[in-house]
Amino acid sequence: MIYCYDMSPNPRQSELLNLVKSQGVASIDFLADKFGVTLQTVRRDVQRLSEAGFLTRFHGGVRLPTSTTENIAYRQRQALNDEAKARIAKAIAQRVPNGCSLIMNIGTTIEAVARELMQHQDLRIITNNLNIATLLSGNPEFEVIVTGGVVRGLDQGVVGEATVDFIRQFKVDIGLIGISGIEADGTLRDYDYREVKVSRAIIEHSREVWLAADHSKFNRPAMVELAGMADIDRVFTDQAPPDTFEHMMEQAGVECVIASIH
Repeated sequence: MIYCYDMSPNPRQSELLNLVKSQGVASIDFLADKFGVTLQTVRRDVQRLSEAGFLTRFHGGVRLPTSTTENIAYRQRQALNDEAKARIAKAIAQRVPNGCSLIMNIGTTIEAVARELMQHQDLRIITNNLNIATLLSGNPEFEVIVTGGVVRGLDQGVVGEATVDFIRQFKVDIGLIGISGIEADGTLRDYDYREVKVSRAIIEHSREVWLAADHSKFNRPAMVELAGMADIDRVFTDQAPPDTFEHMMEQAGVECVIASIH
C-alpha cells in the first residue's frame, strides 16, 4: 500500500480522526451514528484516512496504527482512555473482598485498580510493579510484597527469571492482569516477552484470573502470545466488546463485566 501522508482530511474526517484518537478504537456503526451519515460514507472516510496512514482498519471497525513489536510510551498510556480505566478500576475494586490475596502486574489500568483498593482492609498484595507497591504500602492494613528481578526504568515494572521464580512460591485468590492487545482469535498478547513470562506465572498461581482491558485493547495486535481466552475467569472492560469476542467469552465460560458510567 502507498501511504499519502500529505492528504488533508476534511472537517468531518478530522473530527472522526480525533474521536478515534480519544478512544483508541471505534466501530463503523458507532461512527456512522455519531456523525449522522451512512455506513458507506464512513467507510469512504476510513478508507481515505487508512490509505494516508492515519488509521488502521479491521473487520467492522478502525483503530489507531500500532506496532506489533513496541508499545506506546508509558506517559501516553497513562493518559489514554483514562476515564475508561477509572471505571474499570472501580468495577474491579467493588468485587475484591477484604481479607484476600492478590497478584497485580504491570500496566496503567492495574495501577488505577490499586488506587481504588486503598480503602480496603487486610489485603495481601504481591506485585512486580513498583508504582503499585509504593501506593499500596501507604495503607497500614495491607501487606505488600515486591518481587525480585530487573526494574524497567520506563514504567517501574520488575521483570526477569527472578520475578517468575518468586511468584511461583505463592497461590493467591485473585490474579489481576492487564494486557496490551486481544487478537481477533481471542489470544491475549503483549510486547515484552519477559513481562509475558511473569503474567503467565501469575495466571498459573492464581485461583481466579481477572483481566482488565478497556475497549481499545480488542483487535489490537502485539507480538508475544500470553494466553488464551479460556485462561481467564473474568474480563472487565468499559464497553460491550465486539460480538465475536462476546461469543468467545461465552464459549470459554468467561464472565464479562461492563463497567457502568455511574
